[in-house]
Amino acid sequence: MSNSNYFSIKSTIELTFKDSNTCTLAYNSFLPELKKAKSHRSRILMEKLDNALIFSIESADITAFRASISDVISFGKIIDSTLKLCE
Repeated sequence: MSNSNYFSIKSTIELTFKDSNTCTLAYNSFLPELKKAKSHRSRILMEKLDNALIFSIESADITAFRASISDVISFGKIIDSTLKLCE
């Protein structure tokens, strides 16, 4: 990740699920998208816990950080909408 700025940004987002099965489905769904989302200015790492997904974001600038946050939020919305449809 190249950094021509005077700072970089690091953040963590945690998505918590009602059960580990739903968490596993979300993890498996997002994994292929995460591999496509690589950038020179930002990196998203995902870790699966029992019933939570932890996204660690490192960005070289604010614009790249905003795009990474948007990717994670969009993913969360898709998972939430899908779960509501299945109810």
